[in-house]
Amino acid sequence: MACESRDSFFRPVTRGLMRAVQIIGAILIAGGLYILIKSPTYSSDKSLFKVGQVEAKLQQSHEVPPWAGGAALAAGVVLVVAGLSKR
Repeated sequence: MACESRDSFFRPVTRGLMRAVQIIGAILIAGGLYILIKSPTYSSDKSLFKVGQVEAKLQQSHEVPPWAGGAALAAGVVLVVAGLSKR
């Protein structure tokens, strides 16, 4: 009897946690799909040289690698499936 009351006490916390895991998984899936479809870019500045107050900078544009999108997509699917599992 004491075991039943303890399980029912923790059940709302477990449901809330599983719901949060599903939401995080859905966000990762959306982000992974965005990276795979759109292939976003980011820029970085690189200082070539600096003499006194004169500085030459180079701005480079890089694409986010597709494997990052695939990894985010796979992790999202795992989290959504884990959130669906019932104990």
